Amino acid sequence: MSAPRELHDLVETWPAPDLTGLAVTSPSDTLGAAGDTARVSRIASISKICAALAAMVAVEEGTIALGDPAGPPGATVRHLLAHAAGYAFDGPDPIAAVGSRRIYSNTGIEVFADHLARAAGMPFEQYQREAVFQPLGMVDTRLEGSPAFGVHSNVDDLVLLARELLAPTLVTTETLAHAVSPQFPDLAGVIPGFGRHDPNPWGLGIEIRGDKAPHWTAPGNSPLTFGHFGGTGTYLWVDPDRQLAAVAISGVDFDAWAVEIWPQTNQAILDRFTG
Repeated sequence: MSAPRELHDLVETWPAPDLTGLAVTSPSDTLGAAGDTARVSRIASISKICAALAAMVAVEEGTIALGDPAGPPGATVRHLLAHAAGYAFDGPDPIAAVGSRRIYSNTGIEVFADHLARAAGMPFEQYQREAVFQPLGMVDTRLEGSPAFGVHSNVDDLVLLARELLAPTLVTTETLAHAVSPQFPDLAGVIPGFGRHDPNPWGLGIEIRGDKAPHWTAPGNSPLTFGHFGGTGTYLWVDPDRQLAAVAISGVDFDAWAVEIWPQTNQAILDRFTG
């Protein structure tokens, strides 16, 4: 569809406008899109949302339970998905007691994926593809490598993912609501690039905005807004109060430019599409 002029203007403020795609969607319609929305790129940590949705499907079908022991002694699937198992950002050795801190961790997501693969009797890549990507019609999306950061996709497919998070079809509304509710809500922790927050609310593999400031979403986003950003200059957020979501893929890695531009971009999206 043709994009409102405002979206083109927003994209043109980014460092790599020729490689950037941006889209805004409601539960049923793409409200606007700009840039190259079909270009496939590694979406980095938005991959964790894909892993989280696979986890929700697996919980509903009884393949795993959030209380399953997994990871270091005392940890469960819930701890792993909520970055509360004590793992460092990367590496197999815990650096904190289970449930004591919110330590953003690729390792925790990878350990969860291994647990699901064993329980399902198939590689995690196959389970995620059959449980999430195929039923949502995400035909250009694939996992290559780590489930924490190895998904490749495009804006067009991520719009389908965002719509699922606005109005779920793969899981019940109750299951999704639990996944985007704070887990171990009192834990403090650091969001890479945006500093320490106390508390630092997080759901099951999905970040929750809460009252965090500074933050990569808009100042005007609801505290219930959830999503993720990625180190390759990507983001996906869902504002359930406004029934609005936005996704972006850029051609330049996350850095200080995103800390400045993303909140401005997202506030402009809210202003344009929520009046």
